[in-house]
Amino acid sequence: MTLRHPAGLLATWFGAGLLPGAPGTWGSLAAVVLAWPLARWGGGAALAGAAVACALIGWWAAALYARRSGRADPKEVVIDEVAGQWLTLTACPPDPLLYAVGFLLFRLFDIWKPWPVRLADRAVKGGFGIMLDDMLAAIYAGAVLAALSLWRSLP
Repeated sequence: MTLRHPAGLLATWFGAGLLPGAPGTWGSLAAVVLAWPLARWGGGAALAGAAVACALIGWWAAALYARRSGRADPKEVVIDEVAGQWLTLTACPPDPLLYAVGFLLFRLFDIWKPWPVRLADRAVKGGFGIMLDDMLAAIYAGAVLAALSLWRSLP
């Protein structure tokens, strides 16, 4: 599937997943860059809405991309990282330090895959499965980030 097809463009997050090295990290980094203006414009609600919309669109795009590539979870599909990173960052206000920590936390939980993230990664297939494990990892990362944000705001 090429970037000329909307599913290919979205699944690879406009080509970020095609960058060399660690495609998931590139996708997460692209998400952080876009999260800042989203959160400054509409707060956590805008970021949460964007995460949900991205997850729904990602379900379709990832499913089509995976089906056409013949691979269950192509590494270049990073729209799941975008949705997960945005969901993680809803746990804190726009703050450079907290966003950097949120980026690291999401990457940690996405790679580590604690229960039930690992279970979802192994048991749920298709576009929904590609998206689900990242959304679950985002819940873990967001919980830790919310606690750190609260702790940081205490006098």
